[in-house]
Amino acid sequence: MGRGKLRIYLGAAPGVGKTYAMLSEAHRRVERGTDCVIGFVEHHNRPRTEVMLHGLELIGRRELEYRGSTFTEMDVDAILARRPAVALVDELAHTNVPGSRNAKRWQDVEELLQAGIDVVSTVNIQHLESLGDVVETITGVRQRETVPDEVARRADQIELVDMSPQALRRRMAHGNVYKPDKVDAALSNYFRPGNLTALRELALLWVADRVDEYLQEYRGEHNIRSTWQARERIVVGLTGGPEGRTLIRRAARLAEKGAGGEVLAVYIAASDGLTSASPKELAVQRTLVEDLGGTFHHVIGDDVPDALLEFARGVNATQIVLGVSRRRSWQYVFSPGVSATVARESGPDLDVHIVTHDEAAKGRGLPVSRGARLGRSRIIWGWLTGIAGPALLAVLLYRFVPEPGLANDMLLFLTFTVAAALLGGLLPALASAAFGSLLLNYFFTPPLHEFTISDPKNIVAIAIFVGVAVSVASVVDLAARRTHQAARLRAESEILSFLAGSVLRGEDSLDALLERLRETFAMQSVVLLERTSDVDPWTTAASVGTGPVGRPEDADVDLPVGDTLALALTGRVLPAEDRRVLGAFAAQAALVLDRRRLVDEAEKSRGLAEANRIRTALLAAVSHDLRTPLAGIKASVSSLRSDDVEWSEEDRAELLEGIEDGADRLAALIGNLLDMSRLNTGTVVPLIRETDLDEVVPMALGGVPEDSVDLDIPETLPMVAVDRGLLERAVANIVENAVKYSPHGQPVSVSASALASRVEVRVVDRGPGVPDEAKNRIFEPFQRHGDAPRGAGVGLGLAVARGFTEAIGGTLTAEDTPGGGLTMVLTLPIAGDGPPVSPELPISAVT
Repeated sequence: MGRGKLRIYLGAAPGVGKTYAMLSEAHRRVERGTDCVIGFVEHHNRPRTEVMLHGLELIGRRELEYRGSTFTEMDVDAILARRPAVALVDELAHTNVPGSRNAKRWQDVEELLQAGIDVVSTVNIQHLESLGDVVETITGVRQRETVPDEVARRADQIELVDMSPQALRRRMAHGNVYKPDKVDAALSNYFRPGNLTALRELALLWVADRVDEYLQEYRGEHNIRSTWQARERIVVGLTGGPEGRTLIRRAARLAEKGAGGEVLAVYIAASDGLTSASPKELAVQRTLVEDLGGTFHHVIGDDVPDALLEFARGVNATQIVLGVSRRRSWQYVFSPGVSATVARESGPDLDVHIVTHDEAAKGRGLPVSRGARLGRSRIIWGWLTGIAGPALLAVLLYRFVPEPGLANDMLLFLTFTVAAALLGGLLPALASAAFGSLLLNYFFTPPLHEFTISDPKNIVAIAIFVGVAVSVASVVDLAARRTHQAARLRAESEILSFLAGSVLRGEDSLDALLERLRETFAMQSVVLLERTSDVDPWTTAASVGTGPVGRPEDADVDLPVGDTLALALTGRVLPAEDRRVLGAFAAQAALVLDRRRLVDEAEKSRGLAEANRIRTALLAAVSHDLRTPLAGIKASVSSLRSDDVEWSEEDRAELLEGIEDGADRLAALIGNLLDMSRLNTGTVVPLIRETDLDEVVPMALGGVPEDSVDLDIPETLPMVAVDRGLLERAVANIVENAVKYSPHGQPVSVSASALASRVEVRVVDRGPGVPDEAKNRIFEPFQRHGDAPRGAGVGLGLAVARGFTEAIGGTLTAEDTPGGGLTMVLTLPIAGDGPPVSPELPISAVT
């Protein structure tokens, strides 16, 4: 059975109509005869959305008990058993209640897709994982419920449900989104016009990128090479010279004139794949183009105009920006230059901008290296010069310049031999020497028009000509080869220097390294494969590019890296001399992979070491702190059971009170130990909802004497987005710690106030206080400042309080109390400024 198809309705904010659009699509499919059911839809009491549920089959939800409350989640098993053709699953980024089949709803959706069931779902742009930081910067709210971008990108269809900020705010004001008592808070906080405009732009750009991926895939599948001007893409041709900065800035200004413009800077290197320009200048230009929002690309090609145009058409570019050539005027005799050639061959679908700059016509600071292999055009010109040149010269001398002398004839023929060596290398030069000697013998050496020589002096002259021609051609070709080798070795050293520098800098991005390798050798894809033994199948450790292979034998180039790793490249077959640099890349890739895994193992080792430290401290602490109340309970029970003593009612009540106090102390200690264990194992899953502090804080004071706390929690405080149970436990631990160290007759002050987008709860005591250097240490497990004898605990109260506080998105810090003592500051996020995720409160910005 094949995998099901996923369709996502993407919105910029709650209330734009994603769920309504999803239900409308369901009705259309049902009318066409499709078996469609509702797996999970949250209508948030919106009348128009609720009406759309009529006529659709609804799969019952699964009820789960969590912390004394009942919640409902999607019943994955029921949907799998029903096996519909299409299932509607709302709120893809939703976090399931602890105890559910999966932690996230998108994981539930994956199970349905694997079972061959098509899924239609919804998600807001702020819940995409990669945009969390951006959304937090815009709205000031960190989204806790996210879905990996890859899950959304794998969707077969993504449909944007768009609405202008003004229209959405009107819809909210009319009561079509939230209840009337929530509208004012929403409009003045999360749903401000600026926030909605920025979120809408994020959604439009993200969908545009996804559409661009679809377009590139379609063009590739149908081999479409012409430019489709669906979006302004500006390619900047770089030479590695200082004028590149001017070109990049000019292209960025052109891109700004059109919405969604994109700048792609490209450097064309020689076909051996190694850079001959200044790596320092290219690094500066790479940084500049990335700072301006563009991308930098490294392309291989001997023919610069053809390679540049091929790249521009491959990325569906609409404009090319080039600089005026730095060549001097006399150099145009040999060719019209890159700019003119690109402008002539670009065709009607590409606009070419020729930009002037300060380096124009000044010549190149460094000559172009002959490190590149001779191109086909140069070899052809070498053969033409070596063969056609002597033939034409023979005709001219024979007809128009009679008897210039054999010595002069040989010098003229030698000129073409040297020119053939300079253009085409050794073989055209040798052919030119042989052909020239035959022409000298036939036309200019008596007897004429015969391939014989009567005068021995002429034989010596012809032999000297051939020897000089071969020698000059060999020297010229050797010099060109040595220049090629020197340039190649220099380029190789630059690559190796880059790899060595990445090792010293500790760079651990394997994908970036493979991308650099792919660009360096102009390959289609690069993949690092690994396996545990010779008989096990290969698995992909990392890959870049399109169409990566799954086995080394399927690649155009493969390079073993040890016994268990292999580097596989597709695109073209590389020459043998490139394998040295390729081997350096492979070794660096293996090193980065090992370093990444060592870092992961080190993190696990640190976790184990911390667990061992806590375990050791726990054993040391419980040996006394748990034994003391147990001893008291044991003594009291033994006394009550004794037949030798007749206890009065007052004595019996006192012993029972001691048993109760000891049991309470044991319960508190064990509760803290269990809470600390949950924090260390990461199993604390907060259930965030809007909460009034005046409902939670008083409940947290049940474990302290009534006259030991002065409470001041104004009823006008805004609601906070927290987990009630975790907040209550945190406040209880903080207050109990303050009461423990507060002098007798000095009650602890608990007050709260609103500041900007947060609420602060301050717990103030008049105890001995804590030095500055110990303020952070008191929040560590099993730490009791000064080992106070009155501390009836193992030093976990504040550690648990901070852990719970951070789990619900707050902070807990310690400050000095003016006049002596310690103040604990508990900071909590205001619910109206951000999205709590309670099912009963649709302002949570989940839909």
